[in-house]
Amino acid sequence: MKRQNQSSVVEFILLGFTNFPELQEHLFGVFLVIYVVTLMGNAIIIVIISLNKSLHVPMYLFLLNLSVVEVSFSAVIMPEMLVVLSTEKTMISFMGCFAQMYFILLFGGAECFLLGAMAYDRFAAICHPLNYPVIMNRGVFMKLVMFSWISGIMVATVQTTWIFSFPFCGPSEINHLFCETPPVLELVCADTFLFEIYAFTGTILIVMVPFLLILLSYIRVLFAILKMPSTTGRQKAFSTCASHLTSVTLFYGTASMTYLQPKSGYSPEAKKLMSLAYTLLTPLLNPLIYSLRNSEMKRALIKLWQRKVVLHTV
Repeated sequence: MKRQNQSSVVEFILLGFTNFPELQEHLFGVFLVIYVVTLMGNAIIIVIISLNKSLHVPMYLFLLNLSVVEVSFSAVIMPEMLVVLSTEKTMISFMGCFAQMYFILLFGGAECFLLGAMAYDRFAAICHPLNYPVIMNRGVFMKLVMFSWISGIMVATVQTTWIFSFPFCGPSEINHLFCETPPVLELVCADTFLFEIYAFTGTILIVMVPFLLILLSYIRVLFAILKMPSTTGRQKAFSTCASHLTSVTLFYGTASMTYLQPKSGYSPEAKKLMSLAYTLLTPLLNPLIYSLRNSEMKRALIKLWQRKVVLHTV
């Protein structure tokens, strides 16, 4: 893009919660703790699964990929967000904003499809246990993982390139915590009708379709659970499914509200809160939901800890 001819904006200002300066100070500490816990929780999952060969099965390898996405997602957003919360006005370069939006869309798109693949994996394991090794063989697993990552790259490339091909004539203030599509689009001084149609269609395909497939998978899983003879088994399975669905609904629900209508009538503060729900809470909750409730992961973690203790005592 020839910025000199098309745009007078060479850098942006991220405003954060400048209308509530006292809130920013408190949020900095809270968000810093969330960021550290998110990194530690997901890093532990990556290490445990990588080192324990008994966990090298589709269910846990999907989880490993999800944790890589969550760590990357947080690393793209949180450091910049913490800077925004600790200063009155944070400058971000034109290319810096482009890069941040690109990776947010890449990891966000990959997560949408990974969560769908994980739901399909659980559906196959619970509803078709005898055929599961055939349904979810190594080839199918690899294709689903590659499709998730490649889809994220394609979404990010198309959407970010398109947005930053528009002219930005000023003002240069982004009323948000990071460079996300809706607040950046508000600064464009050109007709964005075609892009908004694309954004609506893309969100339906990337967010809503996987979400509906996940819901259908879990409905089938719940019917299978109801047929279980053990009451304890049913309660445990229901509890697990409910926690998975809570995390999935939080992620897809807030993401779809943000991207279905990039120029929606929500207030800037409401948009910030919706963005925080899927960029801050889901990376934090997923390790707790998918791992700490899992007995095999707990055993692997204890084994790893015991091995560490033995090495230190030797």
